[in-house]
Amino acid sequence: MVGWSMGWLGRSVAASVLVVALAACGPDDAGPGPLPSSAPSPTSAVSVAPPSGPPSVQVTDVEEIIGDLDVPWGLAFLPDGEAVVTLRGAAGLILVGPDGAATTVTGPGADQLASLVVPAGEGGLLGVAVLGSSGSSVDLALYATAADDNRVLRGTLDGSTLGELHPILTGIHKAGNHDGGRLAVGPDGYLYVTTGDAGDRPSAQDPDSLNGKILRITADGDPAPGNPFPGSPVWSLGHRNVQGLGWSSDGRMFASEFGQDTWDELNVIVPGGNYGWPTIEGPSDDPDFVAPVATWATDDASPSGLAVTDEGVYLAALRGERLWRVPLTATGVGTPEALLVGEYGRLRAVGVAPDGSLWVVTGNTDGRGDPGPRDDRILRVEVG
Repeated sequence: MVGWSMGWLGRSVAASVLVVALAACGPDDAGPGPLPSSAPSPTSAVSVAPPSGPPSVQVTDVEEIIGDLDVPWGLAFLPDGEAVVTLRGAAGLILVGPDGAATTVTGPGADQLASLVVPAGEGGLLGVAVLGSSGSSVDLALYATAADDNRVLRGTLDGSTLGELHPILTGIHKAGNHDGGRLAVGPDGYLYVTTGDAGDRPSAQDPDSLNGKILRITADGDPAPGNPFPGSPVWSLGHRNVQGLGWSSDGRMFASEFGQDTWDELNVIVPGGNYGWPTIEGPSDDPDFVAPVATWATDDASPSGLAVTDEGVYLAALRGERLWRVPLTATGVGTPEALLVGEYGRLRAVGVAPDGSLWVVTGNTDGRGDPGPRDDRILRVEVG
């Protein structure tokens, strides 16, 4: 499906949650399965004070996999263990092996990206997700900023050759800031797309806008069956700029979100949930909106990509220059813990590699950081 419109959305559903607030000082900005019918509700986080001691999980090893990358942004692992990495400003893709060997992706799709993508501000070639594979061929989804909009493209990668790309979702408004861009395939097999408000705050609450939303679509770009609003790709609304998505093994869907001036957020996403922007930023007891399960002062986080393991949610922090770990508990989440504080600068993305390690992508060459001699880098991080 190319483009989308809807005349009515209806009143958003609301969920009630308590907040894990981390006080601080100081903005940066295979076939689908059935819809999960009993995903846990974000109801049982516990308010806590900032941690006073060392983290319960320690970083045991950090190894550079590759360096000298130009504004790496998206990260997705292929069936063979390589990672496909998007380069935001260069509008290209590279393949990175566990040994650090890098291969530039070429082919008709790569040529299309070079001519189609218009990098500016926070826009460019952003998210990437693996839709499925067959033999040596892998179907990819890519989120790209074009001349007139942000759009989702689909193409087949065979080895290091990317075939012709086809738009499956267009008409997402673009801007210098708040372009969203994260893609992820959920446990149900459908593609989830995060969009920012593109500087137009009311769009986040506008049922006819694709902006300020998390969208759930099929591999062809149609609204996924079972979406909360019939005929609509909207899964949740009221978002300012979601930058990370991931799922825990019990079905909870987590999303990281940039705040404006005060609070960044980690949210548990429920179908049809309204997350409050621009009316609410951070903690809230308003029953019309879903409150975050963890918040940070914007100087301490500006959370970008996230990854979920069996024991925690890991968030890459840009302005905060650290890796946040939010422990998973049987009833909610625990106290956020800061790792790698100030050691590698801005952190853009994090993913769980096939060997169980975390791959952390730095973000120091995006014009807002202070690049070191090997930036930007991908790091293999072991915790225990």
